[in-house]
Amino acid sequence: MMFVIGIDPHKRSHMAAVLDDSEQVVGQLRVAADRWQRDRLLRFAAPFEPRTWAVEAAGGLGALLAQQLVAAGESVVDVPPTLSARVRLLDSGHNDKSDPHDARSAAIVALRHAQLRPVRSIDHSAVLRLLANRHHDLTASRTPTICRLHALLCLLVPGGFSGRLSARAAGQVLRGVRPVELVDVERKRIALELLADVRRIDDQLDALVKRIGTAVVASGTTVTDV
Repeated sequence: MMFVIGIDPHKRSHMAAVLDDSEQVVGQLRVAADRWQRDRLLRFAAPFEPRTWAVEAAGGLGALLAQQLVAAGESVVDVPPTLSARVRLLDSGHNDKSDPHDARSAAIVALRHAQLRPVRSIDHSAVLRLLANRHHDLTASRTPTICRLHALLCLLVPGGFSGRLSARAAGQVLRGVRPVELVDVERKRIALELLADVRRIDDQLDALVKRIGTAVVASGTTVTDV
């Protein structure tokens, strides 16, 4: 006999329904969505072997729980919400939307559809994608900041400032600026604030590059391969 445990995930709690291969409910449990959710579900599921977990929206609201179960060595499939909704509509005895019925519908989908996507453990490519996106965001934030700083330096320094601007170069220029007019005093003050922003972003970029290097080494491959 094969058991399928359907999971209807929510922000505050998860509903589990266990079906046997004749689609009969043989167990139900609601657990709080907290740090102990996986352990409670595994204790509940222990008598039902062999088993497969059918998590609705395993790539969305149910992603964390699905990954926790996979990390524990469990077999997990992703149930699209559209398929669960279709089962509810076709099942005249359970066509109302409720947590127990939603969990049961997810399990029925898994019993009737052999081609559901298995949930895999998040790999290194996902980690590198996150780091690359963060690098892009920081760079996109730095560009307009350094441009505004450059514009202020051109107003503070006679003849303007030429060349590629870095935080170090900007700091050297500002140390030599002795404003007299009130407007220039405020320009320098804002320029110093922008310089602090650039330095903060540069520090974050430096730290991020080191994390990317560590992630590439851990992946055992090259960025191009990933």
